[in-house]
Amino acid sequence: MTVYNFSAGPAMLPAKVMERAQAEFCNYKDCGNGIVELSHRGALFTEVIERAEQNFRDIMGISDDYAVCFIQGGASMQFAMLAMNLLEKGKSADYADTGVWSAKAFKEAKLFGDAKLVCSSKETKYDHIPAFDTWTRNPNATYLHITSNNTVAGTQYAKFPEVLPGVPMIADMSSDIMSRKINVNDFGLIYAGAQKNMAPAGLTVVIIDRTLAGRERAVTPLMMSYQRMIDKDSMYNTPPCYNIYMLGLVLDWLEKQGGVAGMEKRKSAKAKLLYDYLDESALFRGCAERTSRSDMNVTFRTGDAGTDAEFVKFSLGRGLRNLKGHRVAGGMRASLYNAMPEEGVLRLVETMKEFEAKHHV
Repeated sequence: MTVYNFSAGPAMLPAKVMERAQAEFCNYKDCGNGIVELSHRGALFTEVIERAEQNFRDIMGISDDYAVCFIQGGASMQFAMLAMNLLEKGKSADYADTGVWSAKAFKEAKLFGDAKLVCSSKETKYDHIPAFDTWTRNPNATYLHITSNNTVAGTQYAKFPEVLPGVPMIADMSSDIMSRKINVNDFGLIYAGAQKNMAPAGLTVVIIDRTLAGRERAVTPLMMSYQRMIDKDSMYNTPPCYNIYMLGLVLDWLEKQGGVAGMEKRKSAKAKLLYDYLDESALFRGCAERTSRSDMNVTFRTGDAGTDAEFVKFSLGRGLRNLKGHRVAGGMRASLYNAMPEEGVLRLVETMKEFEAKHHV
């Protein structure tokens, strides 16, 4: 039986990528060394990182006006790094509070300066993205921070807010990067942890408008300076070499699937299969408001914690893994990242129907 991993992260990787990585792990390009043994200053790894960056630029449509940095520390480190580099003294930064991770980003920013909330859906357990016309934005803010997809609550921006003159938009795209077409030029900075759609955990990709770099505070550690990372081509110290290599393999795979446009078509079809069933089910119900539903993380529940737990256990016998919801939210969550095939979603829907029939609803 094929096993499908619905984990929100670290998430499943494409089978073809895993197989190629396995083949090259012990002897990369017949050099006699495994990929994890290569010097980050050597010619073989230089080719890996340069190719990964160029492919990422091509797939995302990133111009030379933007730098691409490969950084360690996860997206959570970016919460602080962003504020250290861009939250100017005497000015404030705007934050949209739409989920657990955006709340953490806001809390971290407040350690370094004046951060203000423009909106929050916390009172309704983050079940929606607040309408833009309800936001209280500051036209003089140093930047606006959003989290494009909220993994815990299962919400996602269908559209992005308007960019105000002089207020660059910063986006945490950890859980939906490369799943839909975006205009990078609408953003001042995009950051994303790798363990959803790109590579194993341990790598964070930062796309930054070069004009925003070099503004860090004097006390900012060198390792947390965007300008330093740009100047040193992401190799101020040893980078997460294996993760960058894996990103390169995923990019090769994604290109063969039709790039971001191909991923967008696939992810919409997968999400529709599951949401269509949830909308007609008498037992299961979705948690997020329809206008804010995420195509990456579908959250649902039965309304009874015991029945939820029973379903999670039942699904294990059908080859479905990691459907238990986040500990903060409970219920169930199916993560439909790029590597999840449609067959996995079909199996999930069939399993839900079978479970529902057994409960005579």
